[in-house]
Amino acid sequence: MAKRFTLYITIFLLIGIGLAPVISMFIRSLFVDGEFSLKNYETLFRSNREWRLLFNSLTLAGTTTFITVLLGVPLGTLFAKTDLPLKRLFTILFVIPLLIPSYILAIAWFYCLGRSGIVAGAFDGSVGIFTSNLLFSFPGALFVMVSALLPIVIILTMTYLRMVNPNLEEVAILYGSWTMVLRKITIPLITPGIALAALIVFILTLGEFGVPSSLRFDVYPVESFTQFSAFYDFNTATATAIPLGIITLMVLIVERLFLRKKTFIFRKMGSEKTMVIIPLGKTKPFLIAFVSILVFILVIIPLCILLHKSVSISAYAEAFIRSVGSIMRSLVYASVGATCLVVFGFFLGYLLARKATRLPYAVDSIAIFLFALPGAVIGIGLSSLWNTPETNFIYASMCIIIFGYIAQYTALGERIMAATFSHVPHSMEEAAQIVGAGWYRRLFKILVPLAKRGMVATWLICFIFCLRDIGITMMVYPPAHDTLPVRIFTLMANSPEDVISALCVIMIMITLLPLGGLGLVKRYIT
Repeated sequence: MAKRFTLYITIFLLIGIGLAPVISMFIRSLFVDGEFSLKNYETLFRSNREWRLLFNSLTLAGTTTFITVLLGVPLGTLFAKTDLPLKRLFTILFVIPLLIPSYILAIAWFYCLGRSGIVAGAFDGSVGIFTSNLLFSFPGALFVMVSALLPIVIILTMTYLRMVNPNLEEVAILYGSWTMVLRKITIPLITPGIALAALIVFILTLGEFGVPSSLRFDVYPVESFTQFSAFYDFNTATATAIPLGIITLMVLIVERLFLRKKTFIFRKMGSEKTMVIIPLGKTKPFLIAFVSILVFILVIIPLCILLHKSVSISAYAEAFIRSVGSIMRSLVYASVGATCLVVFGFFLGYLLARKATRLPYAVDSIAIFLFALPGAVIGIGLSSLWNTPETNFIYASMCIIIFGYIAQYTALGERIMAATFSHVPHSMEEAAQIVGAGWYRRLFKILVPLAKRGMVATWLICFIFCLRDIGITMMVYPPAHDTLPVRIFTLMANSPEDVISALCVIMIMITLLPLGGLGLVKRYIT
């Protein structure tokens, strides 16, 4: 009874915090002056601009997905299955862009390729105009999005490769080359993982707000934000958000129908050291050169540009003075959000792993749907539901930001904790139940101690995502509640370059700190 009560309360809270605002937003958009009307959508779909925005969003998301898969799968294979030197260092470097707000990369490249940037200073004005026009266009947005999301494909490729049964590869290598083995055996086995990575990249690009806004490339999330925050046109903002929700729902259906039921031939737990390593032979120097050039272009250059622009101590002093409140709020809000997400992830992950209630996959689908929704859509939904005189005490406080974090990122905690609980023997719970231990006693005496590593990893990962969030926070933050990513975004148009660069470096340093925590979790917490 206690177990079912706790799990149902968690489910209802997720629906109330995450799904109800989206439903409320959609229902409100169907009424004009108190009467049912499709006027908002008629105006939307009659506008050529809206169709162009949809085309831009889909083109950017599709092209980003294609390029990240094209690069990420070979890179993930190199880092996971070959004797490439320095592959751990390369992996860490490639992951850095994923951990920081993606628009920071856009800022760095603006300082390099803008009309008054480093390239223009090194050559002449005409070169600066050319590079600036290239950056503030589809190719520029595409380049930055590929840089930011390429780590997702690399990480998932490496993860799924480690789960492939090495016996299959050892037998196949007796009859052919490693190229044939990868093409015929290994890559087909991890195809569902590659498809999952592609879907994640697609939905994250589709909902991206920071990069297109910084580079003035018109897409749907930017239009929704502009209509909502600049023109206070709730109905139009909602109407422009609905197509993104529909596309997200279609992507979710694809994942549910074609990926969840895929099966793999996995290795046994603890057999990671038996992975078959591919010798690179004479190609090793060329592959090292290729990976080095790629990581230099995508990671090292933008980081060095920010460091170069913020080299003075006075810039860091001014940046800290102007943003100390935002820094503290970012840390507090991210910590509170991560803690709430650990609680939600713990119970929903338990539900998913143990099938503890009816329709566990329906709850999982809700969490994944909310994760896939663009932050602008969730932000508009939260404003729609909570921006009333009766609930202003929530809408005008940090609670509205925490609700946004819970809505968007519960799926992360749920999936990590579900994977953790899958390795906790169910027999231990059953034995405790036989001797009369109630569910809460079993929870705190058995499940929590055995799942502590997953809980700490969940907290750190969710902390990173909450800390770097801008889509939801930008939409709902009350006055005097801005976070550091929002602060940087609002200051970058009218502040000196060295101060903005210093703020970006501070943001990167704060975001990278949890990497050390993840290392400690892996090494010391068992």
